[in-house]
Amino acid sequence: MPSVSLPDGSRRHFDASVSVLDVARDIGPGLAKAALAGKVDGRLVDVRHEITEDTDLAIVTDRDPEGVEIIRHSTAHLLAQAVKELFPSAQVTIGPVIENGFYYDFAFERAFTPDDLEKIEKRMRELAKADLPVERSVMERDEAVEHFRDMGEEYKAEIIASIPEGQDISLYRQGEFVDLCRGPHIPSTGRIKAFKLTKVAGAYWRGDSDNEMLQRIYGTAWPNKEQLNAYLEQLREAERRDHRRIGTELDLFSIQEDAGGGLVFWHPKGARIRRVIENFWFELHERAGYDFVVTPHIANLELWKTSGHADFYSDSMYEPMEDDNQSFQLKPMNCPFHVLVYKDRLHSYRDLPLRWGEMGTVYRREMSGALHGLMRVRGFTQDDAHIFCREDQIESEIIGVLELTLELLEAFGFKDFDIHLSTKPEDAVGSDAIWEHATDSLRSAIEKKGLDYTLDEGGGAFYGPKIDIKIRDAIGRQWQCSTVQLDFNLPERFDMEYVSESNERRRPIMIHRALFGSLERFFGVLIEHYAGLFPLWLAPVQLAILTITERQDPYAREVLAALRQKGLRVDADLRNEKIGFKIREHTLKRVPYLLVLGDREMETNTVAVRTRSGEDLGSMGLDALLSRLDAEIASRGN
Repeated sequence: MPSVSLPDGSRRHFDASVSVLDVARDIGPGLAKAALAGKVDGRLVDVRHEITEDTDLAIVTDRDPEGVEIIRHSTAHLLAQAVKELFPSAQVTIGPVIENGFYYDFAFERAFTPDDLEKIEKRMRELAKADLPVERSVMERDEAVEHFRDMGEEYKAEIIASIPEGQDISLYRQGEFVDLCRGPHIPSTGRIKAFKLTKVAGAYWRGDSDNEMLQRIYGTAWPNKEQLNAYLEQLREAERRDHRRIGTELDLFSIQEDAGGGLVFWHPKGARIRRVIENFWFELHERAGYDFVVTPHIANLELWKTSGHADFYSDSMYEPMEDDNQSFQLKPMNCPFHVLVYKDRLHSYRDLPLRWGEMGTVYRREMSGALHGLMRVRGFTQDDAHIFCREDQIESEIIGVLELTLELLEAFGFKDFDIHLSTKPEDAVGSDAIWEHATDSLRSAIEKKGLDYTLDEGGGAFYGPKIDIKIRDAIGRQWQCSTVQLDFNLPERFDMEYVSESNERRRPIMIHRALFGSLERFFGVLIEHYAGLFPLWLAPVQLAILTITERQDPYAREVLAALRQKGLRVDADLRNEKIGFKIREHTLKRVPYLLVLGDREMETNTVAVRTRSGEDLGSMGLDALLSRLDAEIASRGN
């Protein structure tokens, strides 16, 4: 006689075992119709799952984030079923949920074409309309291996064979299609209402470049067509804002394949913006009490062994270089270098906290297929900083980092943040006491700043709890940006010490923090956030001087010199072109202000001012113009 506790605090009693769907029916027909799955004592299960004992139950619908994920996972199975029906020789591999969608990897003798995607999507709609029941079954591991081998699905058989012997394997069937999956899944294919296949890309089997290349079909799925259409419009807008296209149009940066993929070349205009970003970063950090260090790009292999990177991070590091009977490697991180600076002398408790920042370029090995413009590169600059402090200083230091982070991000136009606090995982270094104290300090710092946050239980790194801050851009996309990470590992590995007030040697707490994350990636996000329409303080060219005839050239040079003397980034277009052509061209270059000079402006020592949006501000003297520009730059467009 199970008793079921519901989220509203009510309890329902049953005379015999019941399924999740039975409970939903007992509550009401509307909920039964909407039920996609259940959460039994916090564990997601199918609606057919039998409840045999007292339990806590939540019915999952498409209004729940878990419900949307289940729809997407089930749509990935629907995709695989359609592909197998249309292309029987294709082999299925894996099909997980990803942000806003799903993908499925296939082994097939030829490339899927756009026409193929249309046929696959059409068949998926037919299968969804058929409302096929989705049923779970269990099979013993070795039996499941043979089952999939008999079906010709060698990839599935390989996955199952890698599961420990003796474990039961869960399978899901819809129609004649059977797939390996732990679930849960929707009750029937008719619950899939709104989806779209978006693209095909290559992917190595199990992510290993030594393995064969598969074809990955991406798609998106949503509870209803309205949400799907809104997302597809967001994708179209994202394409219009693509930083790679805008970066080329505005001549900001390039990836030179002759030098190797994933290496960023900052062009003069892009480098101007980078310099503004870096100067602002240094200015803010100086005010917040940071000092700065500069460290090398390579280090002896022994350093990476001491730090643990040689053991745990070697796949992302470039091969060692041999010189003078020593092995050197490009740095993938700056942390060990800052530790060495700390260890150069013994510190007292009075010295702490020490806050050291660096714009440090690091290098990480990435597969060529994973590279993507500025968002995924092989060489990038981290706005890295490390704080070395005492345990009793953790909370105040975290508050300072949060204040600095929000000030920095808000200056670049980001106002909407999602904050996640990740706690101790199962395998971790450091005592329970220090983990509890550190986690409480992070939580208290967030709450004292009045910030909402999501708790990610067990999601911390093995060496300390962390705070992740995600930003939302102008079209609602979320980007992982800032990270604040406590570290109990490196101080131990490097035997870091300070002298306490009682004259004892103690370990300092090490706080890693990067506010941009990667300067290159943050710049890519900025380009897309602003669609290249940078606010005045960031614009690579803030003003363009446009002459109507060559008679104004001497005056244009005087205005150019006067404005540059004030530190403004100004170009002068003295070409023998029509003024309308010049205005259009510099508007397309997204220059914030256009200064048109004709005979009247030259005679009155004024400039005719236009904005890139086409607004005519009329004629004004340079002093009035500078006053306007100064105010706009100081506000940073906010």
